[in-house]
Parts: sequence; structure tokens; C-alpha cells
Amino acid sequence: MHEIITGLVFEIYYPFIAAIGVPANVAVIVILSRNRCCLSGCVIYYLVSMAVADLLVIITAVILNRIAGMYFPISFLSITPLCSFRSAFNYAALASSAWLTVSFTLDRFIVISCQKLNVKYCSEKMAGRVIIIVFVLSCVKNTFTYFYYEPMYLENNVPWFCALKPIFYTSPAWTAYDWIRSILTPCLPFILILLLNVLTVRHILVANQARRRLRNLNTRGNQKDLEIEKRRKSIVLLFAISGSFILLNLLCFLTIPYVRVAGVTYPSGSDQSTFIFILQESGYMLQLLSSCINPFIYAGTQLKCNNVNSNLKTSFTIVKYYSCAFSKPPTLQLLGAYFNHMEILELYEFNNPS
Repeated sequence: MHEIITGLVFEIYYPFIAAIGVPANVAVIVILSRNRCCLSGCVIYYLVSMAVADLLVIITAVILNRIAGMYFPISFLSITPLCSFRSAFNYAALASSAWLTVSFTLDRFIVISCQKLNVKYCSEKMAGRVIIIVFVLSCVKNTFTYFYYEPMYLENNVPWFCALKPIFYTSPAWTAYDWIRSILTPCLPFILILLLNVLTVRHILVANQARRRLRNLNTRGNQKDLEIEKRRKSIVLLFAISGSFILLNLLCFLTIPYVRVAGVTYPSGSDQSTFIFILQESGYMLQLLSSCINPFIYAGTQLKCNNVNSNLKTSFTIVKYYSCAFSKPPTLQLLGAYFNHMEILELYEFNNPS
């Protein structure tokens, strides 16, 4: 485990992430738990669970690990059992966040590309099961990291701080476990998310080309293709979340093979001038930034939803006003004089996503 990280960059960066990320993720959890925001129940489950995982990452990795180490270098958190527990919980939170992103990406891939599995897999009940399984397996897998460490020294029979055991570098079992842990998080999630996005884009392009060919046979002027518009709106959130995960975990993904192949040992905080420390710490900082950015992605992709809801509310107000002004309910032709019927259909489709 790294020694205490010091430096002006770290003293500004980590408190900034904590100050922004904690309230942002809490706001996402509260808002999405009380309002669907034009999203299906399945999507709400995944977004709330990812916000919870991101919040745990910020609390454990940023606040209890980095900030506490910089501003409170010697505290009860530095006792070896608590230090080891913080490390294990930190790995578990990062793994949960990564694999929940994979689960969400797979769910949206099935909705868009695999209609036969849509009803069976993309449901609130199945989403709840997947979320529980991800959290449980992430905790179980990273429980063994608790035994990575030994005390740096004893004071009054109290073990202080964490140092990697020498056997960690020599034991084949620990070496294999460390390889497996690194592959499962973040290497495998990175590859799966990238692959699912490529397949999703390929399916969308093929489907859209087929629809355009069919529409050209029965052209209807410049009228919008509502189905293509609906698909475009439904995948904005998917690509925003998975795209940010790929970009912010890219350096960490590239660092892990380099460290393993080159046989570099884990550097300590006193080696901050070395290239390997800068590389690893930069990847770690970007990885933690992902947990801070996700809430703003949710908010940005829902701005369109809020605008559509406002338009829909206004349209229904107009309908109510004119239905009171006439002795009998207006016909569909009369409603067409006040707003376009196709716009109402588009608003309905948008508010009833898959």
C-alpha cells in the first residue's frame, strides 16, 4: 500500500472530488428513487446502484484513504486492521462500480439488439438480482486483499500502518490472485464495455439503414422517423456512461499490463518522482474522477427529458382548455389545428421507453 501521498496537486484534487462527488451522487440517489425521470424501472435500478457504488468509492478511496492520509497521517484509521479493511473495501467498491457499469451496458445492449431476451432479462426483478450478485461477488472477491498487509511497526503492542507482506511477491498463489484481481477489475470490464458498445453501434447502424431503405419505398416527405428518434434518445445515456468509463479507465487499463510484464513492484509514497508512480497515480486519479462525473452525465442526458415533459404538460393544458370551450370534446381533426398529432406520438414514445 502506498505511503502517505503529499503534494499540492493531491491536496487540491482529492478534496475537490469529495466536495463535488458526495453531494452529486446523493442527489442522484434521492431524485431517481423518488422520480422515474422518463426512465424505465430497470434503468432506474441500475443508475441508483451505480450512484451508490460511486458514493462508496468516494468515501473509501478518496475521503478515508487519500484525504485522511494527507491531513490526518496518524489516526485510528492507520491501525493495521482498519488500514487493511479500508484497502479491501476500497477494492470492493471499485469493482462494484465497474461491474455495475458492465451490467447496465449489457442491459441496454439486450434492449436494443436482442428482442427475444428483452422481456426475460430487462426487468426490474432481474435488475435487482444482478445488482445484489455484483455487490456480493465484489465483496467476496476482494476480501482476500485484507490479508495482503502486515504492520510497518508496533507501538505499545498496537500495529500501525500497512506494508505488503514479502510473501506477496514470492508466493505463486498470491501472484495468481493479484493477476486475477487485476484482470477482473478493471481490465475485463473495460474490454466488455468497449465490445458491447461496438456491437450496439453496429446493430443501430444496420437497423437504421434498413429502415431508411424501407421508408424510401414509401416516402412521406420530410417527416421524421419517430423510431429512429426514439432509439437515438435511448442510447445517449448508455454511450455517455460507458464512454466516460472507457476514457477515464484507459490509462489504468494500460498501466496494469505494463506493471505486470515489467515486473515492477508497488512503489511507495516516497518515490513520487519516479515514472511508474506518476503513471499509476495518474491512472488512479482518473479512475476516481469517473465516480465524480457520472452524476453530471445523468443530469445532462435528462435535460432533454425535462424539456419534453414541459412541452407535454403545455399540450395537455391546451387540450383541457379547448375541451371546456366547446360543448362537446374536440375531434382529432380539431386538435390537429392546435398542435401536430405526430409530436404527441413522439412525446408519448419518449415517456414510455423500453
